[in-house]
Amino acid sequence: METGRSYKGMFVMLLLLLGVAFVLNLSLGSVAIPLGEIFSSLTGGEVTKSSWSYIIIDYRLPKAITAVLVGGGLAVSGLLMQTLFRNPLAGPFVLGLSSGASLGVAILILGAGSFGGFLGGILANEWSLVLASAIGSFLVLLAVLAMTLKIKDTMAILIIGLMFGSVTAAVVGVLSYFSSAEKLQQYVFWSFGSLGNQSWTGVLILSFCTLLGIVISFTASKSLNALLLGENYAKSMGVRIKRTTLVIIITTSILAGGITAFAGPIAFIGLAVPHIARQWITTSNHRILIPAVLLFGSIIMLLCDIIAQLPYSEYTLPINAITSLIGAPVVIWLLVRKRKLMF
Repeated sequence: METGRSYKGMFVMLLLLLGVAFVLNLSLGSVAIPLGEIFSSLTGGEVTKSSWSYIIIDYRLPKAITAVLVGGGLAVSGLLMQTLFRNPLAGPFVLGLSSGASLGVAILILGAGSFGGFLGGILANEWSLVLASAIGSFLVLLAVLAMTLKIKDTMAILIIGLMFGSVTAAVVGVLSYFSSAEKLQQYVFWSFGSLGNQSWTGVLILSFCTLLGIVISFTASKSLNALLLGENYAKSMGVRIKRTTLVIIITTSILAGGITAFAGPIAFIGLAVPHIARQWITTSNHRILIPAVLLFGSIIMLLCDIIAQLPYSEYTLPINAITSLIGAPVVIWLLVRKRKLMF
């Protein structure tokens, strides 16, 4: 395991790229705003048009911060899952958290027409979708944790998570079949994912969840390094497997569940970004991997959001479509060029 090599230069470059992507995200959109006006608005200076200040402070800045949190948080949670299960195809949603969130939102939106005015009244609340998504993820998490306490095999936990996802998807399918076209369209739009329309209160809550998950991830770096060499080796190093598994699952749930609640299910980032990072840095040390994956995820998410905004156009594409269309070919190209999967 490489520990002596200096990665300072790489991290400086990534931080610079993150800053550039962040500023571009604020500047580009249906209304192009000069960079000078952006810096003036952020520093409290005079802005030529008052509408520009409103667009930057009340819409684009929360959206850009959300993109950083979503990209970084999903990338780190994907890294945790791939390390825990030692499976390159594992992502942050293999435990069924996204499916649970989708079920909660589906019951709220699609069930509103079936169960009458009560759910319809709840749906009018701006926090309703966030709460429904969070409750759905939390219930699936409780079920997975209950199974984790009884099962020692981590691969069995992975399969159970996938089965929970299948069951919840089936329930969503039934609800979709009996729902109206209007409600079904509303649910589909939620499933596309969205970084916009976040209030500052929502951004603060999402920031707390993401930072908490990342801090816990850093504290578990030593255990994660040991798990890469197998459970028997980890036990010989003094790692408590059951406790570490629970910590990793809960941390992933905080990250992926919180992000899904506020931004919807975001594809690709959690699965692919850890592999992209590993193609650039040749280390398996999680003290280096975690911050690298965090930065890569944030940068890629900001770039995908810039593309989704279709600069100089009034249209906005679904962020899920962009993350998959842009990200998947990049991963394929990296793997073909390197000819092996770093893991």
